[in-house]
Amino acid sequence: MKKVIIFYAAYGGGHLSAARSIKENIESSYPDIQVELIDCMEYANKIVNKVTTKAYSEMAKKAPHTWGRLYWKSQKGPLAHISTVSNKALSIKLNKLLKEHKPDIIISTHPFATQMCAYLKKLGKLDAKIATVMTDYAPHDQWLVFNQYVDYYFVSHNGMKKELHEKGIANEKIFATGIPLSNKFLLRYNKSQILQNFGLSPDRKTVLFFGGGAFGLGKSQVYKIFKSFLERHEKIQIVAISGKNSKMKENFENLVEEFHKEDNVKILEYTDKVPELMSISDLVVTKPGGLTTTESLASGLPIVVINPIPGQEEENATYLEENKVAIWIKKDDDIEKILNDLFSSPDKMQEMKIRARLLAKKNSTKDICKILFN
Repeated sequence: MKKVIIFYAAYGGGHLSAARSIKENIESSYPDIQVELIDCMEYANKIVNKVTTKAYSEMAKKAPHTWGRLYWKSQKGPLAHISTVSNKALSIKLNKLLKEHKPDIIISTHPFATQMCAYLKKLGKLDAKIATVMTDYAPHDQWLVFNQYVDYYFVSHNGMKKELHEKGIANEKIFATGIPLSNKFLLRYNKSQILQNFGLSPDRKTVLFFGGGAFGLGKSQVYKIFKSFLERHEKIQIVAISGKNSKMKENFENLVEEFHKEDNVKILEYTDKVPELMSISDLVVTKPGGLTTTESLASGLPIVVINPIPGQEEENATYLEENKVAIWIKKDDDIEKILNDLFSSPDKMQEMKIRARLLAKKNSTKDICKILFN
């Protein structure tokens, strides 16, 4: 029986979601493959993992521009060197796991896991094939350390494939499959039933509004944009998701009460019904994480981008804007004018929907698995 290990790291939710989607597809389509999902950083060093994931969360939440500077500086120079040296050291612990499990293929959804495994392969301590799955819409050089020992690179679009090739990666190693997506986004849903379940009207356009969850990024800007949607005179209804941020939920509720919009707004702390909600939506408002971006495109939804984390999310936002599937509301923009232009032009909204569907790669997870296992 072929053995597969999928490594991820808990810096944001996209790496884990991509790993889970691949695991689900392997388990449902390849019964002769044994697959295991492992947090590489948690396994390699619990203390380092706890400190670094906490630092990432706090920095992204409270000092996003500092995070952005670190993101760019970690591509080259001293920070990049420190990261590589750290991963070399952590790979010693990971090597024990790999010797016990003896995987045939290692799939990595985080650059640190890729670096550790590629370094072990460089030392001759690992002979498994290594597949890297990049979970954003622009490459970062940390993914490419020891790239000569990596067998596959799966990227989100052809532009990234071109960029990786220009950085010296062989074309035959790079596959523009798209970011792994849950099979739930391939299902057909009963829209009337979903609208009824959430107490929504079939006669209104539905806006799915992601507030930023636990990160609470740019809170004042989020509330300002949410307020602008509440002030719209068009027949719209809003499903607002505040995630684990109780303060955000409370502020959303206060704004809804202030504008007497209780009948047209549903506020959810958490939901596992995102595929269903996207299937009934006409527009999504969100920070552009790799996962939410991929899900929105697969659902054919125009995107209003808010509060991207400097670094990878700003690169995602740029990609979406350049491909005319998103409008990025920046700090000093005239929100009212942007929304007026959007809602007064149904043709523009329809064109964005068509572009989103053309850009989407709904079979990404299945295609990755076919390349690796067929």
